[in-house]
Amino acid sequence: MQSRVRRIYWVVVVLLMLPFVASAQTSSVNAYSPYSMYGPGELLTPGSVQMRSMGGVGIAVRSMGQVNLLNPAAASVAPRKSFLFDVGFDGTHYRNRQSKYNGESYAGRARTAYNTVNIHSLALTFPLAKGLGVSFGVAPYSSVGYKIKTTDQSEDAWADVGRVMYGYSGDGDITEVKLSVGWEPWRNFSIGVAAKYFWGNIERNYSAEIVNDITGSGSIASTTGLDRYSVSNFKFQVGVQWNILYSETQLFTLGATYDLGGSLKPKKHSYVYTDNTINSIQSNPVRDNIEVMELQVPHQFGVGLFYRNRTMACGLDYNYAMWGDANKGYNENANPKNLPVTYTRTHDIKLGFEYTPRSTDVRNYLNRISYRFGVRLGNYYQRFAGERLNKMAVTAGLGLPIKVWGASSVNIGFEYGRMMPASQPTYYGGERIGLVKQNYYKVTLGFSLFSVDTSDYWFVRQKYD
Repeated sequence: MQSRVRRIYWVVVVLLMLPFVASAQTSSVNAYSPYSMYGPGELLTPGSVQMRSMGGVGIAVRSMGQVNLLNPAAASVAPRKSFLFDVGFDGTHYRNRQSKYNGESYAGRARTAYNTVNIHSLALTFPLAKGLGVSFGVAPYSSVGYKIKTTDQSEDAWADVGRVMYGYSGDGDITEVKLSVGWEPWRNFSIGVAAKYFWGNIERNYSAEIVNDITGSGSIASTTGLDRYSVSNFKFQVGVQWNILYSETQLFTLGATYDLGGSLKPKKHSYVYTDNTINSIQSNPVRDNIEVMELQVPHQFGVGLFYRNRTMACGLDYNYAMWGDANKGYNENANPKNLPVTYTRTHDIKLGFEYTPRSTDVRNYLNRISYRFGVRLGNYYQRFAGERLNKMAVTAGLGLPIKVWGASSVNIGFEYGRMMPASQPTYYGGERIGLVKQNYYKVTLGFSLFSVDTSDYWFVRQKYD
C-alpha cells in the first residue's frame, strides 16, 4: 500500500513539473539551422541519455532499469513495486558554413555559430500489474530556429527602387507528450500502444525593406509579415518486443514499431504590415491563399535488435519514415533563392555499443561504470532544389552508478554530428548555389532514479537510534 502511495505521489510531482518543462522547450531556440524554415522544423533525436549515447538505439531495448519511450511494448517489463524516473538536459554548439557564389565565381564563405542549453526530456515508468506497465514522457519533437538576411543584387531592383534587403527568421518548438501501455500476454513477448499528443507554437517572419531609396518619391513601401502556427493534435503508435534468447546470462530481443502519421492541422494566423515612408498601414491577413509546406508527421516503421550479457550490450535500429516524395506546395518567396522545397522519404540506421567491465565490483568503481559508443546515419526529410541532405552523428557516453540509490545512475553523453548536401555546389535556374553545411557538438546530462522496495532505498525515510 505504501509503495503504491509513493508511486502516485511521484506521478503527481511529474505532472506538476510538465508546465515548467513545456516552458523550457518553447522559451528558447533548440535549433539553429536555415533548414528549419519549412515543415515542423529540425527533428530532435528521441530517447534517454543512455540511448542517445549509443547512437539512439532503443526499439528493442528491454530493461528494468531504463525508461524506454521509443517502443511502448517496453513498459511491460517494469518490475512490481518499482518506480523509474528519468530527466535529461542538453547543451549544443552549432556551427554553420556556406560557400557564396556570384554566377560561376566563388565569392567567399559565410560562417555563423550559436549555443543552446535546454531540458531535453522528462519520463517515468511504473507497473500496474504483473506484465502490465505504463510509461509517460514529455520531450521536444522538433524545433525551429533561423535568421537570414540577403540583398537583392538584380539590376532591375537597383534601377527602380534602390537596395532591397530581404529578411527571414523563425523560432518555436513542437513538444510531444507520450503515454504508453505495455502488456506481456505470454512470457518473452510483449505488445504496446501509445497515444502521442503534439502541441506547440511556431512563428515565421519575413520582410522586404528598402535600404537605399533612390526614387526620392517617398512612395516605396517596406513590408513585414508574420505566420503563426499553433499545434494541438493526437497521433498513435504501436509496438512489439520478442525475446528470441532469454537466460540468466544473455538476452537477445527483436522489436518493431509503427507510427501513425498525418497532418498536425495547425491553426494558422497570418499578418502583413506595410510601412510607408509617409505613414504606416496595418493590413488584414492576406497570405491565406499562398501554399506553404504543411506541418505533418510521417507514417513511420522501425525495427531493432538488441543483445545484452553481463558485461556488454549492442543494438541496431532501422527507421523508415514516409514523409512523401512531394510536399503540399511551397511559397516561392520563402527563401532568398526561391528554391523549391519538398518532403522526401528518409532512412536512418543507428548502431550502439555498451561495455560494463564488472557491474558487481564493490572495490573498483571504474569497473561499474558503463562505457557507451554509437553512430547514426541517415538523410534529412526535405530536399532543396532536388538536392538531398545527408546526416551523420558519432556518440559516446558514460553511465555512473550511484551505490546509495541502488540501480540509479548519472549519465553523461557526447555527440558530434553534421548535415550537408550530397553534392557541392547545387545548380538551380542556371545559378551556382552553395547550400549550408552544419556541424554541431552536443553534451547531455541525465539522471535516472530507480526504486524497487526490496533493493533500493530512494523512497525510504532514514531512522536513527
